[in-house]
Amino acid sequence: MLAAYAAAQSADDPLSGLEVGERPDPEHREGWTTVRLRTAALNHHDVWSLRGVGLPADRLPMVLGCDGAGVTEDGDEVLVHAVVPSPGWSGDETLDPRRSLLSEVHDGTLAEVVAVPAANVVPKPEGLSWEHAACLPTAWLTAYRMLFTNAAVRPGDTVLVQGAAGGVATAAVQLGSAAGLRMWVTSRDEAKGEQAVALGADRAFGSGERLPERVDAVLETVGAATWSHSINSLRPGGTVVISGATSGDAPSKAELTKIFFKQLRVLGSTMGTRSELEALARFVVGAGIEPLVDSVMPLAEARDGFARMVDGRVTGKVVFTVS
Repeated sequence: MLAAYAAAQSADDPLSGLEVGERPDPEHREGWTTVRLRTAALNHHDVWSLRGVGLPADRLPMVLGCDGAGVTEDGDEVLVHAVVPSPGWSGDETLDPRRSLLSEVHDGTLAEVVAVPAANVVPKPEGLSWEHAACLPTAWLTAYRMLFTNAAVRPGDTVLVQGAAGGVATAAVQLGSAAGLRMWVTSRDEAKGEQAVALGADRAFGSGERLPERVDAVLETVGAATWSHSINSLRPGGTVVISGATSGDAPSKAELTKIFFKQLRVLGSTMGTRSELEALARFVVGAGIEPLVDSVMPLAEARDGFARMVDGRVTGKVVFTVS
């Protein structure tokens, strides 16, 4: 089968380890099923794997990809849920300390066929295009859980999203505005802030800019560079939800005094559950949301999509058509 896979790793030149070529079809496993992909999408996770982060070299070659949608052996149209729990785990799979994502232990979705546990397929709702279906299982699921499970915000609340153009941030803006939340964003790039407003954000601010009022929740994916601003932007009793730290995980100030004095909640958030992915897909269709797609290209041209991401030229999702 055709696949995009990590054959080697380099922290400085991640594209040097990317290969697009033939790999063996998945082998049959008890309790697993195969999905013939129609579309797949790219994430920063794939670039980090090529840099050697989160993917040990002894697991190479590894087919990359966490996002995908396709058709099962029984002909069902599905989304692929990328969180794979350890054998025997029950309950919220994101809390399993031995969980993995597709492309970490098991081959991922940037291929013609992927094997997943039978429980890791979610029905694709009618009205959801293949291109939009491929966008949902990673960045969009992460944003959904941050907003609706962990931030626990309600219509009319104000949510600040740090960093306007990232995949999770873009998804959060589109989801939040559709759910009746007032979405504010920050960005170092004025054009990206304007684009977030076009997608549904109420206002855009410069990075670190003082806000006109305190917010109910902050979605934090940037980390050290924006941490103090996130804490200072919250109303007493507000919540900051963290799902990443692209600028580093060691801020110059922990802001502990403000956190306890203002009785703030600080919550970590990682991906989402199968049931949340199912709810997300229904919500996207019901609300008429069209996930922002940066570009669509054949899987055979995957190197071009990776290059766009490495160069920082992606806004929204890069989607690959497979079959």
